[in-house]
Amino acid sequence: MAQQTERVELMAETRTVLGKRVKQLRQQGQTPAVLYGRSFDPVSLQFETRELQRVLSQVGGSQLIGIKIDRVEKPEMALVRDVQRDFIRGDLLHVDFYRVDMAESLTTEVPLVIVGESPVAERNEGILLYGVSSIEIECLPGDLVDGIEVDITELVEVDQAIHVSDLAIPAGIGVLTDLDEMVARVVPLQAEEVFEEELEALEEVPLEVEEIEVITEAREEEGSPGEE
Repeated sequence: MAQQTERVELMAETRTVLGKRVKQLRQQGQTPAVLYGRSFDPVSLQFETRELQRVLSQVGGSQLIGIKIDRVEKPEMALVRDVQRDFIRGDLLHVDFYRVDMAESLTTEVPLVIVGESPVAERNEGILLYGVSSIEIECLPGDLVDGIEVDITELVEVDQAIHVSDLAIPAGIGVLTDLDEMVARVVPLQAEEVFEEELEALEEVPLEVEEIEVITEAREEEGSPGEE
């Protein structure tokens, strides 16, 4: 299993600039955000963009972040819930943080981390197919892990598989994902040919694509959770 890494902290300031005026914040190197949670009044925040970018590049949705608001000593513990970026440039527009109570259980997605090599695949006797790449869990915030390892060295024969029920789940964590979901499986080499034929058949079927509207501005400009 992958244990929770050293706690990450971020400095934030209470934000008074709302609505379309947040464009000015972004021009000044600040990113608007909101912190919300159960039994917690939403708070509009702003972060130094470069530092926020650095932290977001290192953490996932199951990584606790300590947010120090207006330089208070005790941080609010939170998880990243939504990151909005400009559709074209990729610039940060807005971030939603979910404030957690360390004494209350929460649900979140945790990634599965593939480790090792399957002897069957190494000998070119079979092909590895992968199923779910993350699982939904329930636990106290203090029991969160960054990921759960999947050791595929255990796949030593064709048709062997690893399911969610086979994973080594740390104590204190409950799995909400269907235990029968496949994580990895070794299939015969011929299966690749069948798969490619099915893929080619699908490519020959024309797809009907509905026209969609591309939105590049943050939800902030229409009002974030709890904001007017």
